[in-house]
Amino acid sequence: MPRRRRRRRFAPPSSATACSRRFEPESPEPHGVSSTVSGGFGLSGALRVLPLGGLGEIGKNMTVVEYEGRIVVVDTGLMFPTPDQLGIDLVLPDFTYLRERADDIEAIVLTHAHEDHVGALPYVLREIGETTVPAIYGGPLTVEMVRSKLEEHNLKKAPLQAMEAGEEVDAGPFVVEMVKMSHSIPDAFAVALTCDLGTTLLTGDYKFDQTPVDGVPADMARLAELGRDGVLLLCGDSTNVDRPGIALSESSVGPELKRVFGRCEGRIVVTSFASNVHRVQQVVDAAAANGRKVALVGRSMRKYVNIARRLGHIDVPEGLLVGVKEIAQFPDHKLVIVSTGSQGEPLSALRRMAHSDHPQVDLHEGDTVIFSATPIPGNERAVNETVDRIYQLGAEVITARDAPIHASGHGYAEELKLMINLTSPRYVMPFHGDYRRLQLHARLAESVGVPPENIFRGENGLPLEIDERGARFAKREHAGLVFVDGVDVGNVEDVALRDRRMLSADGIFIVVATVSEQDGHSVAPPELIFRGVPFLEEGDGVLDELRGAVEDSLARSAREEIREISLLQTHLHDDLAAFVYERLRRRPMVL
Repeated sequence: MPRRRRRRRFAPPSSATACSRRFEPESPEPHGVSSTVSGGFGLSGALRVLPLGGLGEIGKNMTVVEYEGRIVVVDTGLMFPTPDQLGIDLVLPDFTYLRERADDIEAIVLTHAHEDHVGALPYVLREIGETTVPAIYGGPLTVEMVRSKLEEHNLKKAPLQAMEAGEEVDAGPFVVEMVKMSHSIPDAFAVALTCDLGTTLLTGDYKFDQTPVDGVPADMARLAELGRDGVLLLCGDSTNVDRPGIALSESSVGPELKRVFGRCEGRIVVTSFASNVHRVQQVVDAAAANGRKVALVGRSMRKYVNIARRLGHIDVPEGLLVGVKEIAQFPDHKLVIVSTGSQGEPLSALRRMAHSDHPQVDLHEGDTVIFSATPIPGNERAVNETVDRIYQLGAEVITARDAPIHASGHGYAEELKLMINLTSPRYVMPFHGDYRRLQLHARLAESVGVPPENIFRGENGLPLEIDERGARFAKREHAGLVFVDGVDVGNVEDVALRDRRMLSADGIFIVVATVSEQDGHSVAPPELIFRGVPFLEEGDGVLDELRGAVEDSLARSAREEIREISLLQTHLHDDLAAFVYERLRRRPMVL
C-alpha cells in the first residue's frame, strides 16, 4: 500500500551548471554532451527519460522513466484523428518499446483521468499483459474512471491502486510521489520520481488556480520543498505557453453561467467535457439558482458524473436531476440539458441533436446551446459545423467568445515561470505541446534563468540520459503512431490512409477488359465501373472517350507485344489515369 513519507535523497544543485548542447530537431543526428557536474548527484548509473508521445503534438502523452534497468511509465494517453486520417477512430503511441521491456516495468503512474493521458491504457495492457505490471497508480477519481474504462474492454484484473496527494510508494529504484495540482478535473497530480541521482518532476496538466472550485489549490509548498531539496529534471506542460499572464480561475465561470442562464427564456443545453467535473458542478449550481432541473445526456457524461458523485466531487441537490426520458415532462424554461459533444465528435449527443438524430432531444427555436469549452487544436472544423447546424435549427449559440463561460485547465506563461521558480530544476525538458510550444517553453525557461545548455528540446523517441557527467540525448528509440480502426489496432498502413483520401476526394474507376491470350488484342468492349467520380454521369460523352482511351491503350500494348498481365495492367492504369486527369482534372483511384 502507498504510504506517506518525506525523503531527502540528494543535495541541492550548486550554482555552477553543467555544459551540454541542446538537440536541434533539424540536426541529422541527435547529440549532446556535458561536462562533469560538481556535487548534487554523483552515483553510478544513468537516469533515462524517453517520451513515447506528447512531444511535437497535442495528445497521446506517454513517458518512460528508467533507472538501473527498471521502468516507471507516466501516463498512457491517446489522440483523436486528424481530418485526413479517414476511417481512423483513435491514435495511440507506439508502445513497441514497452512490449519489449514489459518485464522491467515497475509501475504505470497516471497524472489524471483525461483521455490524452489515460485513453491508451486498455491497449497497452492488452499488448504487454494485464497483470504484467505490478501496479497502476492514480488519484481516486482517476482510478475509478480508468476502472470503468478497463471494464468496457473486459480488463478486470488490472492492479489499480489509488493514491492521495502527498503519498509516496516504492517502485523498484524509484520513490513515486503524487503532488496535488489544479486542473479541469479533480485528483490531478504532478509525479515526482526520486532515485539515487535525484528527482524527476513530471507536472502533468496544471494551472495555479488560487480559487479552485473544490477549495484545494495546487500544493505550491511541496513544489517549493522539492525545489529546495533539488529537482534534477523538470518535464513541464507547454499547452498554454503562448498565452501571456495567468489563466482564469475555474470558479470565475460559475457566476457567469448563472448570469447567462438568467437571460435565457427557453431551454438551455450546455456542452462541455464529460470529465470536467468542476464545470458540471457549476452548471448544476447555476441551474439550481435559476430554478431549473438538470438532465444529463450522453453515456460518458452520465458515467463520469455518477463516479464523481460517488466520490464526493459533485454535490447535486436532491430532486434536481431528471432522467433523459423525462425531458418532455418539463417546460423549456425549467430545464438545463448537460451534454457531451463540445468537440463536435461524430457520435456525441450534441452532434446528433444538431443533425436531428437524437432519440430524446430535438433542438428547436428558443433553445440556447452554450459551448462551455474551446476546441482542441484540430477539432475546429467539426465544432464549427456543429454550431452551424444548430443555428440552422433555429437555436442560439453562446461560446467563450461571447461570454467568459470557459476557463482553461492549463496554466499560462506566468504560471509556467512560477513552476520553474518554485522547483529550481537543474534541467528542463518541455513536454505536452507541438514543436512551436516546446520551443516557446524553452525560451521561457531561459528567460527565468535556466542556462540554455540545460534546456532540452526533445522529440518522441529521443531519450534524455542523465548521469554523474551531465545530461545528453542518446540513441533514438522507435516511437510513432498506432491507429485504431474499428476492432483493428495497428495494422492501418500509410498507403491505406492515402487510398482512403483518394477515394473520398476523387472516387474510383474500375476497368474490366478482355484480351486475347494469343495476340493481346481486345476481344470485347471494355466495361467501366465508377463510383464517386465528380463531373461524370452515365450517358456523358466523356465515358465514350474513356472507353476509346482504354481500347487505344490495349491496342498499343498489343502492338508492343505486351502479354504479361501485371505489365499490361500497369500500362492501362497509367494511360487511363493520365486521360482522366487531362479531361476532368481529377485523380480517381484506377483499378
